[in-house]
Amino acid sequence: MECPHLSSSVCIAPDSAKFPNGSPSSWCCSVCRSNKSPWVCLTCSSVHCGRYVNGHAKKHYEDAQIPLSNHKKSEKQDKAQHTVCMDCSSYSTYCYRCDDFVVNDTKLGLVQKVREHLQNLENSAFTADRHRKRKLMENSSLNSKLLKVNGSTTAICATGLRNLGNTCFMNAILQSLSNIEQFCCYFKELPAVELRNGKTAGRRMYHTRSQGDNNVSLVEEFRKTLCALWQGSQTAFSPESLFYVVWKIMPNFSYFSGRVSHLCLWPTSDLDAPTCSLPCSWDHRGYQQQDAHEFMRYLLDHLHLELQGGFNGVSRSSVLQENSTLSASNKCCINGASTVVTAIFGGILQNEVNCLICGTESRKFDPFLDLSLDIPSQFRSKRSKNQENGPVCSLRDCLRSFTDLEELDETELYMCHKCKKKQKSTKKFWIQKLPKVLCLHLKRFHWTAYLRNKVDTYVEFPLRGLDMKCYLLEPENSGPENCLYDLAAVVVHHGSGVGSGHYTAYATHEGRWFHFNDSTVTLTDEETVVKAKAYILFYVERQAKAGSDKL
Repeated sequence: MECPHLSSSVCIAPDSAKFPNGSPSSWCCSVCRSNKSPWVCLTCSSVHCGRYVNGHAKKHYEDAQIPLSNHKKSEKQDKAQHTVCMDCSSYSTYCYRCDDFVVNDTKLGLVQKVREHLQNLENSAFTADRHRKRKLMENSSLNSKLLKVNGSTTAICATGLRNLGNTCFMNAILQSLSNIEQFCCYFKELPAVELRNGKTAGRRMYHTRSQGDNNVSLVEEFRKTLCALWQGSQTAFSPESLFYVVWKIMPNFSYFSGRVSHLCLWPTSDLDAPTCSLPCSWDHRGYQQQDAHEFMRYLLDHLHLELQGGFNGVSRSSVLQENSTLSASNKCCINGASTVVTAIFGGILQNEVNCLICGTESRKFDPFLDLSLDIPSQFRSKRSKNQENGPVCSLRDCLRSFTDLEELDETELYMCHKCKKKQKSTKKFWIQKLPKVLCLHLKRFHWTAYLRNKVDTYVEFPLRGLDMKCYLLEPENSGPENCLYDLAAVVVHHGSGVGSGHYTAYATHEGRWFHFNDSTVTLTDEETVVKAKAYILFYVERQAKAGSDKL
């Protein structure tokens, strides 16, 4: 938005010596000393934390608004208001009086000059840090900071994702997808697309909701984000450009408050149509907590749409034909041409419904990108692996519950075409085709009358050798290796409810397990991973022959 308060609030010199030392993205709040989400006041250059840390930046503004005495109020009210501040990580400018991000500048261009100065400070700090690390590499003391793998010494090169304000749900999904090698490599090998030209070419854009820019590409920003991960050039990457595109092209997910249904790209049986139950309201001042599974579905839906060509004016059809190494037999076409999304995540379910009155059988084939599994009710009181009140729930129990014959209740009567009316019936799912990457979503959130409760049950899952053969419609037509899956990533929800808590992810990369917690990435081990209360599991089809370690 065009802010009218810049002339009275932007008072600091662009190269002010009052700025703290070091990297702007690591500056500490002058009150609580937190280095998370630092904001610098463009009136006095003081640094405070954002409203979703301890809110001292907003408090700094509010304290400055204490009314002056009556005889001075008319003279000084508009002089130094401490109204405008700048994010020290993304360099976006925000006005507390307008309660929105700012896109304009002062007549002298002071905002852009401050932005460029902070960027120079950041680059200088990064360069100095790189030289420091280079010297450390020459010093034997660095050996204690390196990881030994198979007798050789190697450095950790994983990159975290900065939290933009309750965006841990997005970070966990992005880190998981980045560690699915075939999927990730496809996007990283796509050529870059130049979306801006003329005066804006090569310049960083700062967006707000009031802008009408539709020239965006989810594929391009997703590609850039994946390329930024695992390069080892930075400890954390800010996915703000990707999030802006999500914000623009997924308005139903971003703004709608209440229950949200999936797009119609992946039709399911009317008897088991998936519904979403998100309190969705993405606010650029600190986004409300969202559901990681819903974000993943919307992300894959829109990647699939754009890759089919023509979405937002960006065509990738020729690139798909040239780059795709996936055979036709592995592709699952969903509402149009196959893409890398459907080729890797796409499977097919057979849904059988039998009328209990006349015995008529109805069969329907439904494509899927993931399977949502109920946690059987008999296990819902067991919250940890070592708890002694009954057996441990396993992933096999959840899969069996999904594929077992089920009698539909009175609210799900089947319209029998032979009886010409709704009748009691049974339903059963078979997997007609397995995907290359099997995504399993455990239904941990359930609606009661007015609340959404979390099922905190521990579910045991294998790291290797998940055998899916017994769930296939025609298991005799599949080889033994084609039904075995090894775990690639796990998304975990910590907390008691969907509107609160925190998402993290575990993923394996080049034989090592990592824990991704927003901007923090740490090495972990298999024992820690298997103890996690999984929410989403990503299993990759086993290619080479290995041991018969099965579920």
